[in-house]
Amino acid sequence: MDRAKRIEHLRAIMQEKQLDAAIIFNFENQFYFSGLRAITYSRPIIMVVETDQHSLIIPKLEEKHAREKTDADHIHVYHEVAGNDGGSTDYHELFDEVLSGFETGSRVGVESGSLPLDFGRSMEKRGLECVDIQKDVARMRAIKSDAEIELIRKSGELVSGALKHTIENSSAGKSELEIDYHGNQYLFDMVSERYSDSTLDFFVMSPSGVERTNMPHIFSNTRKLEKGDVIIHSRQVGLNGYRAECERTYFVGQPTEAQEKAFKVMLEAHLAALDFIKPGVTAQEVNEAALAVIRSEGYESSVSHRTGHGIGIGQHEEPSLRFDNDLVLEPGMVFCVEPGIYIPDIGGFRHSDTVVLTEDGADIITDYPRDLESLIVGE
Repeated sequence: MDRAKRIEHLRAIMQEKQLDAAIIFNFENQFYFSGLRAITYSRPIIMVVETDQHSLIIPKLEEKHAREKTDADHIHVYHEVAGNDGGSTDYHELFDEVLSGFETGSRVGVESGSLPLDFGRSMEKRGLECVDIQKDVARMRAIKSDAEIELIRKSGELVSGALKHTIENSSAGKSELEIDYHGNQYLFDMVSERYSDSTLDFFVMSPSGVERTNMPHIFSNTRKLEKGDVIIHSRQVGLNGYRAECERTYFVGQPTEAQEKAFKVMLEAHLAALDFIKPGVTAQEVNEAALAVIRSEGYESSVSHRTGHGIGIGQHEEPSLRFDNDLVLEPGMVFCVEPGIYIPDIGGFRHSDTVVLTEDGADIITDYPRDLESLIVGE
């Protein structure tokens, strides 16, 4: 999917910055440029892009996978079994072999947030100059292609359906893990039925009760829902590596007066940001559109995170919708819009929807009712 174009784009950046090579350690960026997505990265994988070729340094157990998924010109394999094929058992050794082709003083692009210290030192010892390209790659990933957006849209349909199945099967007496099951099973069934030879990954959490909903990121556990509970059900779904997110705050039975007020302020802030976001505005202006609503109702001290974030390959990726980001938004960017309010002894309140920016504005690709009346279960 667009991999050759992406590498050519990277090479254009290299030419602009007068770089002889770019070394990619971040596993999301490796997938973006190569199509290789491993289950675990406990065994390092390194991608090296030069002006006329690109290479992968990989463990033996990923060799067949890499040859199937990538168009790498060279694949350098290291082993975990001594003497196997007479090959190297040390990925540092292979890395040094690749570096030996660069002259002293060569300029090499690196991702400053992902470059391991020992590899950085190896490059310095060889007299190579490291140039940070992390923001350049993030910028590339921020503008999605039509093919990427199509996968994100499909993930938006899946995550909306999964969220629906969990919320509508929630009741007092069921645990957080039990309610997650309903949405999970929906995903397994739908992907198996509709998308042949596809991968599915998903993230879900359903903190319930006053204390647990005040922790924005927390795993579901065996706590059982109780009458009067507030729940933040949060889901992400990734189809073939591209994700969408949907979240809703809902109640088992009627909320208290304080909870109803906080919910309605959160909802108004959420809708304000969704209405405002579009190409031509800045990320910080979207953040302010939500925060202004929250501030006007006296809840600003109950805000603990940004209004939203980019999404695609990563669960959270650039750009961020936060107070200090003056980036002008463009068509092709995809965001999760998720202003939240967290109040001790009352609860946490957050909706999230995934939005694709288009030439005409913004397209919300997740779908489930947001109003309070639709989000009361167990009545």
